[in-house]
Amino acid sequence: MKRKSLDREKCPIARTLDVIGDWWSLLIVRDAFLGKRRFGEFQKSLGLAKNILSRRLRKLVSHGVLEVGAASDGSAYQEYVLTEKGRRLLIVLVALRQWGETCLFEEGELDLLLVDQKSGQPVKPLELRSKDGRILGPDDLRTVGTSD
Repeated sequence: MKRKSLDREKCPIARTLDVIGDWWSLLIVRDAFLGKRRFGEFQKSLGLAKNILSRRLRKLVSHGVLEVGAASDGSAYQEYVLTEKGRRLLIVLVALRQWGETCLFEEGELDLLLVDQKSGQPVKPLELRSKDGRILGPDDLRTVGTSD
């Protein structure tokens, strides 16, 4: 069954999912943050069929999440590099990671920590805050039209 495109939806979450809403795309972006740049590196890391990986990479490039460039070592290979739009997904990946750490792992099961490179300390859990600094929860939020 062909997936319905969400690229014209009025909901920002729906449009975002249209671009990066499948797990392979998010894992490709994760790997790009971890320094992978070449098709073969993504394929080895993800164990993904070439045709599916090619499709996901093309989609991420077409939406401006990744860009394709010449290999940094001067070889004939192409490399995929995160754009500024792609780099803005860092907070999304960290939020998903922290949710997974909290909700999907038993005590002591997690063996990889996300740490601040400078201090070596674990990253603080993300918080949603108001403009005045208050921590916000689901009951503190609502959506309004831009003309309201």
